[in-house]
Amino acid sequence: MPIITSPQEFNVDDLYVDLRHVIDRPIYLKCEGFNFAGSVKLKAAAAMVEAAERDGALTPDSVIVESSSGNLGIALSLIAASRGLKFVCVTDPRCNPASMRVMRALGAEVRVVSDKDANGGYLGGRISHVRNLCESDGRYVWLNQYANRNNWMAHYRGTAPAIDREFPDLEVLFVGAGTTGTLMGCARYFRERKRPVTIVAVDAVGSVTFGGIPERRMVPGLGTSSRPALVDESFIDDVVHVPEPDTIRTVHALASRGFLFGGSTGTVVSGASRWLDEKYPGEDPVAVAIAPDLGERYLDSIYEDGWVREHFGDVLSDAAGILGD
Repeated sequence: MPIITSPQEFNVDDLYVDLRHVIDRPIYLKCEGFNFAGSVKLKAAAAMVEAAERDGALTPDSVIVESSSGNLGIALSLIAASRGLKFVCVTDPRCNPASMRVMRALGAEVRVVSDKDANGGYLGGRISHVRNLCESDGRYVWLNQYANRNNWMAHYRGTAPAIDREFPDLEVLFVGAGTTGTLMGCARYFRERKRPVTIVAVDAVGSVTFGGIPERRMVPGLGTSSRPALVDESFIDDVVHVPEPDTIRTVHALASRGFLFGGSTGTVVSGASRWLDEKYPGEDPVAVAIAPDLGERYLDSIYEDGWVREHFGDVLSDAAGILGD
């Protein structure tokens, strides 16, 4: 029986869903949502906070500030509460209302920035607000998930070795690209060990991370309107861009089989399915995809029929086609 004293000490790291029995694709889905923060972001948040404390940048009088579309903000809210620290999350209108409520319940201050950047996204405005806060008061400490090496180190030391232990014959790994912390940590791990694993990044259409054309994006999580400093394409073998309607169809298809996952997971599974259909038709490679979070926080958006119709029209009419026979 595990006994813990702080919430970040608990994380289920060895749970996989065999999607061959769900959507008829040879994919093992690594579930990262079973911890007190509800997402894979708890690993990066813990690593960045611990490093800032070791370096002396974060003291008991500090106020943590970070730009987040939701999941990292929740993880930092949880860690700040457990340490008795203050935390300000700078987010934007795409953040799920449930995520904002969770952060506030944990004692965080949530600021919603509506200023769009040159690519039509909110990331530039969020980061500008964070910089202004730090310049206004020396107590603010910006962990900067977009450039902090401890973001990817958390997955280099944790997520990737966990996958390696369970799948020593791994052939393909699919990882969603947001800040690219999870992606770069896993990619570096397998490359440095000279493992013959194909690393496939999954991004949203409209994201500029891998040189895409900026477009409207409604589903928070994956994709950026400013290229993250962490990304290094030399470690990545291929990139798949997923249209958001495909994300919506996929999460609903998974939910129809009892698996309620978040939007980022829908994007990753959709991209992985299409890539395998193209590259391994009729074959059964050892493939793992990482599911960043679960779906409860998306009940007001991607699982709400009115929201889906408003932003995507009648995309769910063919959601059943995602499933295998």
